[in-house]
Amino acid sequence: ILEAMQKISLVLAFMLFAGVNSWTVPSSPFTRASASLRSRAVRPLRGGGGTVMSDADKIIVKKPTEKEKEIASNWPTWQCGVSKFPWSYDSRETCLVLEGEVIVTPNKGEPVKIQAGDMAVFPQGMSCTWDVTKAIRKHYNFD
Repeated sequence: ILEAMQKISLVLAFMLFAGVNSWTVPSSPFTRASASLRSRAVRPLRGGGGTVMSDADKIIVKKPTEKEKEIASNWPTWQCGVSKFPWSYDSRETCLVLEGEVIVTPNKGEPVKIQAGDMAVFPQGMSCTWDVTKAIRKHYNFD
């Protein structure tokens, strides 16, 4: 319970910081995403640069299966308008972007574009900057 309360506190603090417009929690229980989400790392928006990335800096982005979309539909929903802010992941997050677009730049990596229809996994321990370029709405789940 303490861990859940800490996560809620982080989300609420983030919402205040980022100017979040709304947040809803469905009545159904949280479920975990399929292990297949962890199968593929994305290429950065721009090439090379010689940056060495650890597992804590890799964002996985994929097109979800119908089953993954069904699972994600039971997760809470988060949204915010166009904005730019720092973020750190204390736990791994999996999300399904329903609307909008964001460019997430890990502190030790290259920018990754995530848009409506994408499912993304952000590793525990990653610090990054979110640049929301089109108002975003997503389902999310912390492991």
